[in-house]
Amino acid sequence: MVELFRNIINIVSAVAIPFFIVVFLGWGFFKKVKVYEVFIEGSKEGFGVAIKIIPYLVAMLFAIGIFRYSGAMDLLTAALSFITKPIGMPAEVLPLAILRPLSGSGSLGLMTELMKTHGPDSFIGVLASTMYGSSETTFYILAVYFGAVGIKNTRHALPAGLIADLFGMLGALFICRMFFGI
Repeated sequence: MVELFRNIINIVSAVAIPFFIVVFLGWGFFKKVKVYEVFIEGSKEGFGVAIKIIPYLVAMLFAIGIFRYSGAMDLLTAALSFITKPIGMPAEVLPLAILRPLSGSGSLGLMTELMKTHGPDSFIGVLASTMYGSSETTFYILAVYFGAVGIKNTRHALPAGLIADLFGMLGALFICRMFFGI
């Protein structure tokens, strides 16, 4: 059963991106949209947005650096380790699970560190990379993108994003334990 599921996932992942490229180009052709020109216009807008978000990006990265290098991340990890043991999550990946909603680059650094320490084919390495891909930088998105367009009240975006991150992390743990279990 697991082998069949693994084969299906391999096939889907091999064809997904080419499929979507063909579908979008075909849909644009069908609707008589000048796809390349629209792509260039979108790129110009994206560059403008990138310029607007730089101050928010700098502030967010500074705050994350303070949190991580002050030792607060280690304290939070120690305080939450009672949760990881019963669900079978290695304590080494808990800082990644905590930092991922805050920072993509910070969590990428942690993931890389875990890969160097434990190896990319270890359970910790596979779990870390799966968690990285199964979650989003929720606080980063709220601070940078919402700030860039002037949204002050995030209302339900924060709880919804954090719940999605939690389920992404738990889903990654479940899948990795199913495929590469301990």
